[in-house]
Parts: sequence; C-alpha cells; structure tokens
Amino acid sequence: MVRARAVGIRAYGTLPAMADITWTLETVPLASGPLHLRRAGSGTPLLLLHHEVGSPERLPFYDTLAQRFTVLRPSHPGYDGSERPQWLRSVRDIAVIYQALIAERGLTDLTLVGLGFGGWIAAEMATMAPRGFTKLVLVGAMGIKPERGEIADQALLSYIDYVRLGFSDQARYDAIYGAETPTKTLEQLDLNREMTFRVAWKPYMHSQTLPHLLGAVKAPALVVWGRKDRVVPLECGERYAKALGNATLEVIDDAGHYVEMEQPERLARLIGGF
Repeated sequence: MVRARAVGIRAYGTLPAMADITWTLETVPLASGPLHLRRAGSGTPLLLLHHEVGSPERLPFYDTLAQRFTVLRPSHPGYDGSERPQWLRSVRDIAVIYQALIAERGLTDLTLVGLGFGGWIAAEMATMAPRGFTKLVLVGAMGIKPERGEIADQALLSYIDYVRLGFSDQARYDAIYGAETPTKTLEQLDLNREMTFRVAWKPYMHSQTLPHLLGAVKAPALVVWGRKDRVVPLECGERYAKALGNATLEVIDDAGHYVEMEQPERLARLIGGF
C-alpha cells in the first residue's frame, strides 16, 4: 500500500559537523577493484549511496545518521577517488559491486539508503536480493523514466549549473560548495559526470527493466522527495512508491533534489523514525 504525506545549511556552516563523530577512510580490496569506504558511528549498519555528482567530504546529515547507525559511505567505482574499472558500463554493474562489498563485510540487518543516482543503485540492489535488506530508503531516486516531464539532462548544462539546479535555495549551494567553487571541486565534478555518462547515458538516467522488478522487493520502503526537485520529477517518486510492494512516500517542502543538504535534520528524522 502506498501512503503519501508532506512534511514540512549550510553543510559546513549552519549545521556544523559534530565534533564527537569520527570518520575513518579505508580502501577495500574487491575483485572488481579497490573501493574507498568511509565509516562512522555504532549500531545497526546503514549503507549510504551518494549522488552522481559525488559527495562533500562531510555533511551534518551524515554525522546525524552516525549517532544512531554504523554508517558505511562508499565512493562509487569511478567516483570521488575510487578506482574506475574499465569494464564497468552500467548502473547494475555498480549494484553488483556493492553486493560484493556486503558479502565481504558480512553485513546483516542492513538498512540501504540511496540519494538520487545512489537511489537508483539501491533499487537495483534490492531487486537482486528481494529479502536481503531490513529497510530501503530512496531519496529523489533516478532509475525510473517519468511519463510526464523528464529527468534533467546534464549534457545540456555546465557541471556547476547542473549541481545548482538541484538546490531550491542557491544560498545552500554557496554554503556547501562555495560561491566561487574551488578548482579541485570543479575538476572532480567533471570527472564524476564523465563516469555518469559511461554508465547511465543510453537510456539516460533510467532502466527499462527496473520498474518491472521492483514488485518483488519485500523490504519496507521509504521514498522521500523534495517538492521543489527540478532534477528528477516528483512523479518518479510516486511511481517508485506504487511499484514497490510496501512503500511510504514522504514529500519534503522547501527542498530540491539534494534533500540531505537542504533539509538534513528532517531527512535524518524520517530515516530514524522509519
């Protein structure tokens, strides 16, 4: 049954990183290649998958989750410093690599959280193991083609303008990435976009098979969307909630695509309560 309701930072400023949260970084050797993995917190494990633009090093949203969960934050293969396998050509390939990470770490009782592009990966993982996750959380997830509107095309925008499009309040972008974004950050955004084109270009940012496989997923699902999302239409959230067997759709006001950066406390509360 689908239930929907509305609820309704600077990442390094308005909500400062929590001093008592310590993140560790390691390189995990997998058969597919080494993977960068950040870890913090204690409690039941939560695997958090980031956007296709990559992720800032530290966000209050991450720290808040780490107060309740053991948070595992891998960098996708080919993104943010993780090695780029030359053979990797699809989002489902990335999902298989993360299934290998779960097996290598022996993770059980796992909550899977995906942000945007990471939500698409998480959805693919859930279809591979319909009973493999305790909870599934998809936030502004790509992966399903809207019947109306369209998913924003990165190829038509500069990488700065594309990231800005995901914020409902441009002051939030300035606070996180800087009004004058550092060259190093711009270079990484460009590299991440190149990798995205490799794995999600044709068809662009969606899977033709995924909608047909979601019905087998047994995990309770929380689908979260920013009401002002200009990257992935809210319609996609409605379709995810309808396709999944046991899903709740939450719409957060005053948020665009990057809900975790614009409304970190609200999103963390939703996940914790779920």
